[in-house]
Amino acid sequence: MVRAAGPKTRLGAIVVVVAASFVGLSLSGCGSDPGDTFSVNEGEAMQLGELVYNVQISRLLNPRDGEDKAYLVGQPPPPNDEFYLGVFMEIENQAGSLQRVPTGFKVVDTRGTEFKPVPSRSLFALDLGGKVTPNGALPEPETAAANGPIQGAMVLFLIDRAALEDRPLVLEIPSSTGSVGEVELDI
Repeated sequence: MVRAAGPKTRLGAIVVVVAASFVGLSLSGCGSDPGDTFSVNEGEAMQLGELVYNVQISRLLNPRDGEDKAYLVGQPPPPNDEFYLGVFMEIENQAGSLQRVPTGFKVVDTRGTEFKPVPSRSLFALDLGGKVTPNGALPEPETAAANGPIQGAMVLFLIDRAALEDRPLVLEIPSSTGSVGEVELDI
């Protein structure tokens, strides 16, 4: 009987699985070629250029809910058949140099309808176009977004009822390298 070469112990098998997963993750999201698209699900990390994105949660925000009021500071009530969608994320800068948060985020439904971010004055809002310090992260420690219930910075969108019917919704994240990341939102 011929045996295939492989790990001799459970620990060896675990090491092989972890190493293979790390290599797969590293190759799947590095975003080094212009025009590349990388896809993950909400809750999974994705690297685009020097920034690693992790959308922790996306959810519809209710202007009458006590917690959600803090996310919707300064926003008018949504028009009929429209809803505020908060996409909460962490961004890590893997580089030893300053990086900028992209401004061109958008949510796209299955019919191709695009929704752009709504400017927000909330303490939880991600500063689109803002800076991520070398080897730093957003939200920054000791901020409302970092210490809030979700512990992520929010990008706010106003979507319509049709988008809720044309799911899944995808968050598109542009990178400085020209590649695009897609995160399938779980709403």
